[in-house]
Amino acid sequence: MGAAAAIVFVFIGCCSNVVFLELLVKSEPASGHIITCSQFLFIAIEGFIRTHDFGRKKNVIPIKDYLVLVIMFFIVNVTNNVAFAFKISMPLHMIFRSGALIANMIMGIIVLGRRYTLMKYLSVIMITAGTLCCTFASAEDIDEGKEVVDSAEEASSVSTFVIWLSGLGLLTFALFMSARMGLYQEVLYEQHGKHPKEALYYIHILSLPGFILTYESIWEHAMKFSYTEPLEALADVPFLNSAPRMWLFLIGNTLTQYVCISSVFTLCSECTSLTVTLVLTLRKFLSLVFSIIYFQNPFTYLHWVGTMLVFGGTLLFSEVIGKIRDALAPKAKEE
Repeated sequence: MGAAAAIVFVFIGCCSNVVFLELLVKSEPASGHIITCSQFLFIAIEGFIRTHDFGRKKNVIPIKDYLVLVIMFFIVNVTNNVAFAFKISMPLHMIFRSGALIANMIMGIIVLGRRYTLMKYLSVIMITAGTLCCTFASAEDIDEGKEVVDSAEEASSVSTFVIWLSGLGLLTFALFMSARMGLYQEVLYEQHGKHPKEALYYIHILSLPGFILTYESIWEHAMKFSYTEPLEALADVPFLNSAPRMWLFLIGNTLTQYVCISSVFTLCSECTSLTVTLVLTLRKFLSLVFSIIYFQNPFTYLHWVGTMLVFGGTLLFSEVIGKIRDALAPKAKEE
């Protein structure tokens, strides 16, 4: 699969994955464990067959190094999915995770002693301001809901706000853990070389035992999924006309997650960081807009201001304008 195909499949896989994820969490906000487990299990099985060649291919990076990466990766993914159970909306979830650059910069300064240019710091300020705008706007939505409740429901409303703050805490934790994981992975690749497919396989298969800790939640939601109504749109399709809709959504989410993550890995090996950054940033933005329009999630002018700051800051951080200018300069001289 070349660069063009990888870009197409990034948009198809990642954007459609957001749709299936929202369909799942709208019906079952606490279904994060079964969603994550399904994704990990599928990628592990696929990797065992294609990457590990049924156990015959020896790994390049030592297992002990992968284990540290696995623990962090598992915690990040589970935490991000569990956050939906804490009154976190899909738009806020996507925007908040776009602040990964901030966490990465902070962890880079603390862990590796890195220093950055003024432009980098400016972009981080933009992203931080954008994230705060969206967070504040979402808090206003909750406050508006408080005004319509009577005194008998006041305690419940306060409890909802506390739950929402807890969700923000989980997202913040996942953000910094993800940044630390990225730095660890960077050091690992410097030592042993880049082996993205191997890393993808081992990260997922070594994480599977961790789901034993959440088996009760997985089993509970598996039962709930089994008793959901079939999709009316598939009434005339054999075998699928009686399938519970939540299982179909879960299968769709798992398959599109595989397409998404494998395409991103391919894109990283085929294109420059500039192309990857542009594609992923645009993909996030389109997913956000689709989520707002199709699922009618609340989105105020403050949300839009925050969104523009986040994505604008992301592009500024990646020095897109300067790289485009440098890329066009040789052509201008030739002409």
